[in-house]
Amino acid sequence: MGNKLSGKDLIKLGFPKNNSINIALGQINRYRKKEKKESILSEAKQVLLEPEKFKGHGTWGKVAEGLVNPVQVRMQQLRTTRAPFSIFGENEIDEQAKFQLYESLKLPVSVAGALMPDAHSGYGLPIGGVLATDNAVIPYGVGVDIGCRMSLSIFDLPASFLKGKDHQLQAILQEHTRFGMNETHKIKADHEVFYRSEFRDIPLLKGLLDKAYKQLGTSGGGNHFVEFGVVNVQNALPEWKIGNGEYFAVLSHSGSRGLGANIAKHYTYLATKQCPLPKNVQHLAWLDLNTHDGQEYWLAMNLAGDYAKACHDDIHRRIAKALGKRTVVTIENHHNFAWKEMVNGKQCIVHRKGATPAHEAALGIIPGSMTAPGYIVRGKGNPESLNSASHGAGRLFSRAKCRSTFTPSEIKKVLQAHEVTLIGGNVDEAPMAYKDITKVMANQTELVEILGTFTPKIVRMDR
Repeated sequence: MGNKLSGKDLIKLGFPKNNSINIALGQINRYRKKEKKESILSEAKQVLLEPEKFKGHGTWGKVAEGLVNPVQVRMQQLRTTRAPFSIFGENEIDEQAKFQLYESLKLPVSVAGALMPDAHSGYGLPIGGVLATDNAVIPYGVGVDIGCRMSLSIFDLPASFLKGKDHQLQAILQEHTRFGMNETHKIKADHEVFYRSEFRDIPLLKGLLDKAYKQLGTSGGGNHFVEFGVVNVQNALPEWKIGNGEYFAVLSHSGSRGLGANIAKHYTYLATKQCPLPKNVQHLAWLDLNTHDGQEYWLAMNLAGDYAKACHDDIHRRIAKALGKRTVVTIENHHNFAWKEMVNGKQCIVHRKGATPAHEAALGIIPGSMTAPGYIVRGKGNPESLNSASHGAGRLFSRAKCRSTFTPSEIKKVLQAHEVTLIGGNVDEAPMAYKDITKVMANQTELVEILGTFTPKIVRMDR
């Protein structure tokens, strides 16, 4: 903008000398920098005259809120008592993870909490932590990788389909999966998710659409993977159209890529500004769902969750096409997300950070490690766990600890002993870094029933 818009310009228009001016300047500088001063001022005049009309609007919604019903920013204190909670597999969980849950239960918005048997400490909420809050969403309670999820495709092919096809299947994974920060597919796919109104209406998302389009069908780094393996169905459901037995399958684990990471970063920053908390729990800052930013995060988070699903769908479509085979059963679930659910007769926001939804009859997949089976499960709808279960085996060693403890040749030996082929991967994700999945499953028999297992055979990860 040639002559930059200032607070004085807005005061001249009649804006009250309060925070609504700072909000307006912040929004304009961030999202409307390139536009002419005159057109911005004429829009600002409209907002001043009829702020109600602009509620929920991308750039001006927050300004209108500042004029009509400003967000009250005040130092929040923790309660001295904790909201009720349950811990599953308590003896297997480190004290730091428990302490993180206890702190979160003292938030004035907390209603109930639970810790899953794979839990370990994280940022804000522990991994494996479930927290129900009253009309408040905690961006760090969802996590940085919004909508991180599992997706399992079972083919109507016997397990023996793997025999003698090692090179062919490795080539398919190398050709049709992409990992890490920069790898993308040469031939991009379109998807209905890109036409969602949120990409037009929420200024932050407008700038992320291009990246989301480029990254569709790709997986992140760290513990994200795409792998071929054997499914052993023990309790087939009638709608699956396959009976008990062993089948060839593909399993993927990844989330919402750069889109989710940018949403998490932006709204975590806003939450810490709007909800000052004691330093040790600042990561648990929340957004009130009655505010403009709270509503906007909710929409953006749901979009990121749908985008994560679109990524998995694209990965499985590419692989099925390369195999020339059709999937007969798909089982999938998020494990980093927040949902509106009833808790003790009251609608709450239930955050599951590294926890699988396990409502009655809900299907999910809980992976082990590269050398341990994952489990196909059906939820029992246990209110004690807030209808949740573990999202995996959980880490025994942090990534840094893995680097100082394990060597590539040790990992190679373990993989060979289990007849697993690994493409990419690094010491951080050593099979030995994870807890014993059979113990974890034994600690959640009240939460889920096991319908079958998935054993990895050819695993692709980031380098």
